Amino acid sequence: MDLCCGVGAALFAFGCIFIARVLLVLKRVEAHKPAKQRLASILVVLGSGGHTTEILRLMESLSASYAPRHYVIANTDSMSEEKVRFLEAARTKGNTEPQYTIHRIPRSREVCQSWTSSVLSTIYSLLYSIPLVFQLKPDVVLCNGPGTCVPLCISALMLGILGMKKVLIIYVESICRVETLSLSGKILYNLSDYFFVQWSVLQKKYPKAIYLGRLV
Repeated sequence: MDLCCGVGAALFAFGCIFIARVLLVLKRVEAHKPAKQRLASILVVLGSGGHTTEILRLMESLSASYAPRHYVIANTDSMSEEKVRFLEAARTKGNTEPQYTIHRIPRSREVCQSWTSSVLSTIYSLLYSIPLVFQLKPDVVLCNGPGTCVPLCISALMLGILGMKKVLIIYVESICRVETLSLSGKILYNLSDYFFVQWSVLQKKYPKAIYLGRLV
């Protein structure tokens, strides 16, 4: 029993450290905002199940300086929207003007979808992502691995390439990726500004990655 309690306490501590370090990066983004513009808009990409749980745990700790908050969900995801509304209801209690929006785009790749068809579906998703990102013009894109994040991050990169706005891309690899990166991670490893992993094995394989411990 004592051993189980000790392991649980250690995992909880790792999670706290991980969240604190990621938040430190986000606070640096906030600090670089002009004095007259303290708010930093953030686009958050939600996946399904574990992806949503992990990313919303990070969002729970963000300060009110990150506003408005734009959540993007795949159009086949039937659960994440309710979780977002629950989180934001607790955050904005007493505020008559919600500081968040929810958007849906086609999913770029379904589970077990073939690689050939996923190329077409990703292109289709990109056609929706580009006008959305260009309209919102977020300061930060925060994602943790769902396939939907790829076309959104590419759209954010396009804003910078076209000289319209530099968007900071922060990628947090899911805790379930222990020895290899997800497909999204492999694509965005060299495209993101900050790339976080939750297992030291991955940091050794991918030197650019930042290892901060485990989020549980």
